[in-house]
Amino acid sequence: MKPGVDYIGITTPFYCNDGDGLFLLHKRSKNCRDEHGRWDPGSGQLDFGCTPEENVLREVAEEYGCKGEIQEQLPVHSIFREWDGKKTHWLAIPFFVKVNPKEVKNNEPEKIDEIGWFPLNKLPEPLHTGFNFTFKNYQKYFEKYKPKK
Repeated sequence: MKPGVDYIGITTPFYCNDGDGLFLLHKRSKNCRDEHGRWDPGSGQLDFGCTPEENVLREVAEEYGCKGEIQEQLPVHSIFREWDGKKTHWLAIPFFVKVNPKEVKNNEPEKIDEIGWFPLNKLPEPLHTGFNFTFKNYQKYFEKYKPKK
């Protein structure tokens, strides 16, 4: 049985930022489950026995090799999509996470083709469909993390 396909999957997306308006995204490789070549901030399925907060910080360390500081949790929401002809349903528990750019690295080169820092008004394309949905529907949360003028 596959999470998100055969039953509702639970994921903890993270929006790593430097605290000055830049967000960390990575380009998904052909070795990822889906959405190859799309830009994604990062996420991980909630592991049994972990709180969402523990899970998201573990996933940040796994993907980017650094520690993170949770800044805020966004509202929990469903992400419905169709991928390769299959309907999927994920329950997202997303977090904004501050990281030190000097500590960030591509810690999963088999799944991540490249990483980069981007302002919210110049995000790379194409975006992961789950992130695109959250970014468009929860814009007021992202506004708080734009650079201060």
